[in-house]
Amino acid sequence: MLRVARRANNIQCLARCSQAVLRKSSLSPAFARGLKTTIRPTPIASNLTHRSQNLRTSMLFVRHNSQVVKVPEMAESITEGTLASFAKEVGEYVRQDELIATIETDKIDVEVNAPISGKVTELLVNVDDTVEVGQDLLKIEPGEVPADAEKAEPKKEEPKKEEPKKEAPKEETKKEAKKAAPKKEEPKKETSKAATPEKTQSAGKFSRTEERVKMNRMRLRIAERLKESQNTAASLTTFNEVDMSALMEMRKLYKDEILKKTGIKFGFMGAFSKASTLAMKSIPAVNAAIENNDTMVFRDYVDISIAVATPKGLVTPIVRNAESLSVLEIEEAIANLGVRARDGKLTLEDMAGGTFTISNGGVFGSLYGTPIINMPQTAVLGLHGIKERPVAVNGKVEIRPMMYLALTYDHRMLDGREAVTFLKTVKELIEDPRKMLLV
Repeated sequence: MLRVARRANNIQCLARCSQAVLRKSSLSPAFARGLKTTIRPTPIASNLTHRSQNLRTSMLFVRHNSQVVKVPEMAESITEGTLASFAKEVGEYVRQDELIATIETDKIDVEVNAPISGKVTELLVNVDDTVEVGQDLLKIEPGEVPADAEKAEPKKEEPKKEEPKKEAPKEETKKEAKKAAPKKEEPKKETSKAATPEKTQSAGKFSRTEERVKMNRMRLRIAERLKESQNTAASLTTFNEVDMSALMEMRKLYKDEILKKTGIKFGFMGAFSKASTLAMKSIPAVNAAIENNDTMVFRDYVDISIAVATPKGLVTPIVRNAESLSVLEIEEAIANLGVRARDGKLTLEDMAGGTFTISNGGVFGSLYGTPIINMPQTAVLGLHGIKERPVAVNGKVEIRPMMYLALTYDHRMLDGREAVTFLKTVKELIEDPRKMLLV
């Protein structure tokens, strides 16, 4: 009985000691550490030490287990890029798969998404820095995104919208004040009128300021490739003109019906692309390429690169296997690529390859021009603006919608006869689109 009583007293004493440890450990961590060494053999004390150790290790895990986000693999030919922007700042929360950074390459913009949800703790590089594949970008501390994080953003925008509304009545009071006493301010107005010519004279002087802007990676790559084309290919351009009357009439008759049934806008690029693929059957060298300066590569497929202007530069996404597509299917593919190009959503697969390029400068008002070959291709077809001009038709002068065509080709691969024959075939198919159904 005495032993049982002693054990009960010991248990009560240990319980009191443990309460004291909890109270004093919150005030003094060093005191808690000292007590652990003295009461470690007891069961209750050992439980307390395990709890405190678990607490410490969990805190260390949260603090030091931030995940490092690295530059992802972009493509075999791309090993580096320029950090264009961070979508999140330090201290902001991010959800898994949410955009956190954008890397600009010489072909496309690569989006970096968050591998986990959590809070951004550190940015390891600066905007406009050159980054390589596998390099550390930023750190994310794993955790759940609080609900308040999403609601905080729209609240910041509300006062900005209200500011101009508050300023509006102030302008009205100023106008009322001017209307109230116009006679007293007459001499002041004369002096202000006399002062205005001096301001306009100084403002009218020519400005001679200069601004230097660093070229982005896409523009640098475009410059390199254009210079490469100029230095490598034996470029020559042949011209022709095409009467667009028949194609424009066909488009006028069927564009609304096609749009209603298929949702496809019937334009001219599809017809020129199809005409080019058909003309390549007789002149396959237009679709070929030179390899290693001593080998000609002929293809049984046609991948047409469509030149699309974007805010960052010219890109050439590709319509694959255009030879097996109809005019409307080509139109649909071109429309989708154009939208994605302008939105910056093109992938490397959309840009890789290409056997022949079509550039439509007519949409910008071009009348005449010589396009540059997109290496390592052999030729590029340039379309220009449609202008009504007087032309001789069956011995009579008629006003017809005419377009100049330009074919720039690599004379190493194509002879003049072949280039002229190819362009003449395209012209004939466009002037009578029904022939495209017979070829």
